[in-house]
Amino acid sequence: MLLAAAHYLALTRDFDGTVCFIFQPAEERGAGAQKMIAEGLFDRFPCDAVFAVHNWPGIPAGSFAVRTGPMMAGTAGFEVTVQGKSSHAAMPHLGVDPILVACQVAIGLQMLISRSINPVESAVLSVTQIHAGDSMNSIAESACLKGTVRAFSSHVFDQIGDGIERISTQVASAFGATVTVQFTKNYPPTINDAAQTEFATAVMRGMVGESRVDRNTPLTLAAEDFSYMLRAKPGCYAFIGNDQVTHRMTDHGNGPCILHNSSYDFNDDLVVVGASYWVRLAEAFLRSGVHKNA
Repeated sequence: MLLAAAHYLALTRDFDGTVCFIFQPAEERGAGAQKMIAEGLFDRFPCDAVFAVHNWPGIPAGSFAVRTGPMMAGTAGFEVTVQGKSSHAAMPHLGVDPILVACQVAIGLQMLISRSINPVESAVLSVTQIHAGDSMNSIAESACLKGTVRAFSSHVFDQIGDGIERISTQVASAFGATVTVQFTKNYPPTINDAAQTEFATAVMRGMVGESRVDRNTPLTLAAEDFSYMLRAKPGCYAFIGNDQVTHRMTDHGNGPCILHNSSYDFNDDLVVVGASYWVRLAEAFLRSGVHKNA
């Protein structure tokens, strides 16, 4: 989409200013946007605003979905290491079972969102890994559980981080074990600027019609590296419909066409729609002469 738009704009040049095309590396868990900004992206290539689109299965092809303010969640990761005391599995009273403690911690953490976070706040905590032991007849020395947290505000992340520390420490103490807790904030929430979202939405509606632009798309607890760009510059991040989840090539196997699915199938028809959006957006943004860089 971006390459096609760059090619067209380079040929026509129907705008007054500079268009910067950002091809961002390491978007998945690598924080490529943060690295680019730290290395002087916007110092070398000044921008008045930034925009991005992400294809989204489940939305009709060629339609757009967007919202002002928070659009996608921020992420954090946690790791809880339980230190117990190893013993023979037939004599558990001589040890401190870290697996039992880890399981109790995992259960306790599942109550953290429902009982410690304001119900009007959106957040999720998932324990995704538990590792311990390598023998069937002995109790391990330690156990480790890991997981992810998603939320839309810094104070909720702080509450959850404090809660993980509190629950893990007190549960472990009750069983005679100790813990170390690491809580790491990763991507910040993706928050759209109101003025730039209104502008981008007008471009979308002019392209595909008002009925094909969802102005109040539901929040998603997935996260996006473009959030770093939106912290540095005002802008708008939007979804472009990849069609319903049944869209797929005949040789792509079973399973729905959803993001991060092993048989995911991108709808190639979107290239034209996306490229057209970028062209119209750049031309409209720079037409008035008020802005010089996008």
